[in-house]
Amino acid sequence: MDKALKYRLYPTKHQANLLQTQLDGCRWLYNTLLGERKGAWEKEQKSFSYFKQCQRITELKAEQPNLNNVYSQVLQNVADRLDKTFRAFFRRVRAGETPGYPRFKGYNRYDSFTYTQFGFSLNGSLRLAKVGGVKIKLHRQPFGEISTCTIRRQNNKWYACFATEYEPEPLPPSGKDVGIDVGLESFATMSTGDKIPNPRFFRTDEKALAKAQRKLFRMEKGTPERHKAKKVVSRIHERIANRRHNFIHQEARKVVNTFGLIAVEKLNIKGMLGNHCLAKSIADASWGQFINTLSVKAEEAGREFVAVSPNGTSQLCSRCHSIVPKELNVRVHFCPACGLVLDRDLNSAYNILALGLQSLGKVPRSLLL
Repeated sequence: MDKALKYRLYPTKHQANLLQTQLDGCRWLYNTLLGERKGAWEKEQKSFSYFKQCQRITELKAEQPNLNNVYSQVLQNVADRLDKTFRAFFRRVRAGETPGYPRFKGYNRYDSFTYTQFGFSLNGSLRLAKVGGVKIKLHRQPFGEISTCTIRRQNNKWYACFATEYEPEPLPPSGKDVGIDVGLESFATMSTGDKIPNPRFFRTDEKALAKAQRKLFRMEKGTPERHKAKKVVSRIHERIANRRHNFIHQEARKVVNTFGLIAVEKLNIKGMLGNHCLAKSIADASWGQFINTLSVKAEEAGREFVAVSPNGTSQLCSRCHSIVPKELNVRVHFCPACGLVLDRDLNSAYNILALGLQSLGKVPRSLLL
């Protein structure tokens, strides 16, 4: 399996300047190669391949001496990134979608560069080609074989992201099954009756963020005061994202450690965000990130993970399978056919688990009709 591990770097002022120089050189190269592809197609209907653009890097080093301060494989990775961007663009075009054409990258839109095979080593500190040994906070030792090292700038901080390949160790078998219904009143309701409270991280910091954004708006562009105010806004966004990330990983780990089968809904979150009344709360809950994290951790632990269609899970009675229509604001399920009364989300969790078992052939389909 592949896994990404992220560590904070503490470069000296000189090393930070070297890292920024490399990042600026990569961004210049990306924009130059993109301009060449765009111009060649518009003028001559000619396309460039990844290999041709790699050959151009040697010539471009003469035009931009700063590229000599960047490790060669890092420059090749820039061409590879651009090639993958065009491949994704043409794939979406063939699929009938309307993707945007690859964009030129401004200062804030290109924030990382990658050492693909060589040029880095980890031994107490992180040694990078053209930079030297950089202090790194190893909060845990990397496991598996490190394949790539990506250096990322986030606000005024630097991080190292390692992609590793390893053999996962499955957890001991568990005979417990669970269906999970995500929501807004509670972050998640399980078929066991347990609920995960919704932390609402964005809502908690919304006032502080609005205050910082108003202050930023009043500042004159290009001034040191505006730059400082912009950092405050970025830091609040970063704090919200970090808290959400930590919460999701902790809760997903608890679920995977406990249950052998995990059934969730396959939600169309992008479509749900079209509801302007609930869009902010849905985005704050970050159901997609939670479900993806559950899926990855379940695979790593050797658990069964299944995503079922959400159609009708809240309207179907989990006892007698009658259809009981109800509006979103009705939080209690009452079935007039069998008299079942229970929490709406818990009823949905029962149905999700039943559909998950049925999809794996563990429950006769007749029991779901």
